[in-house]
Amino acid sequence: MTAQAVEEVRLARAYLMRVAEPPAFALHAFVNVVGALAAAERVRRGDVPQLVANESEARRHVDLAEEDLAAAEKVGGRLLMPEDPEWPAWQLLCLGPPTDRGLRGAGTPLGLWVRGTAEVGEVFDRAVSVIGARAATGYGDLVASEIGYALGNAGMTVVSGAAYGIDGAAHRGALKAGGQTVAVLGCGIDIPYPAGHSGLLEAVAASGLVISEYPPGTNPARHRFLVRNRLIAALSSATVVVEAGVRSGARNTATTAAALGKVVLAVPGPITSAMSVGCHDLLRTGAATLAGSVGEILEAVGPVGEHLRTEGRSARRSTDGLADQALRVHEALRREEGCAAEEVAVDSGVPLDRVRALLPELELTGHVERGEDGWRQAKGGEHGR
Repeated sequence: MTAQAVEEVRLARAYLMRVAEPPAFALHAFVNVVGALAAAERVRRGDVPQLVANESEARRHVDLAEEDLAAAEKVGGRLLMPEDPEWPAWQLLCLGPPTDRGLRGAGTPLGLWVRGTAEVGEVFDRAVSVIGARAATGYGDLVASEIGYALGNAGMTVVSGAAYGIDGAAHRGALKAGGQTVAVLGCGIDIPYPAGHSGLLEAVAASGLVISEYPPGTNPARHRFLVRNRLIAALSSATVVVEAGVRSGARNTATTAAALGKVVLAVPGPITSAMSVGCHDLLRTGAATLAGSVGEILEAVGPVGEHLRTEGRSARRSTDGLADQALRVHEALRREEGCAAEEVAVDSGVPLDRVRALLPELELTGHVERGEDGWRQAKGGEHGR
């Protein structure tokens, strides 16, 4: 396909993305059959199947494709489409037809409006969504920030919705770690929403991505946030819910993620907190796995688990590999002063002849030292007293 042909397709998709409100199942299927160019032309004429007409009739006369592309470019954005090499096809595959049945808001987007510096083809290879309540508690904000920081520090991309509360804390945590983060919006990429997060969105775009399937200038609306939640769930390998009401957007995203076959984790909170009811319900019903620590989250989300285990090996105690009696002998020793073998036997409860055999072995492995005043823990060993 020539460069000119690609841009013609981009104009066609820009037109179609404004004509139909996402997820537009019928229109997407129509595009897959006849192609974006033919679909755009036939939608303009009204020469489409009834289901497609139902989705496009009200706006088919509105052709702002060139204006939308220019508006996106003005804020440093662009329209990414399935014909582009960096289209995240693998991540969005779960939104295809097999999941449309019985899953509200499924459906692959016709394109994505993208603003930012990160490479779309790489940023979602190791991504985790962190979501939660807008009216987050101090506990929730702290936990979300720590999770965002840990994920960013581990080389993972943090995906969230840029809302107040948990979303914002997760984005800020990732940015503080120097990691990449992606904000998925329920409005145009040129609209700073919420207004209080305009600076945060600029920071996200400076090192990561701001994404929406809604054309520039599209105002936020409740139904659009519910629809965009499927993208937050789909674009990552796992979703972590930090705080959520029993009926909330975060709970909706978690349910969608589970239906898409993604890993879902929930952070427990105080049983007296209304903001943790949704998390506890996800855990009670088995819809989510317990996330009791940042380490458990890292361990559950795939490749980064290897990173964590490698870190864990380097941070192991020097005594972790010792057998029971050897460990008891080691712990009976002091660092500051030496002990006779007889004293070690009494303190450890290990028979004296066995203590006399173990002490030289522990000396050879660097766990203990022998001095003029007796045996003691080596300076690099673990102090067990």
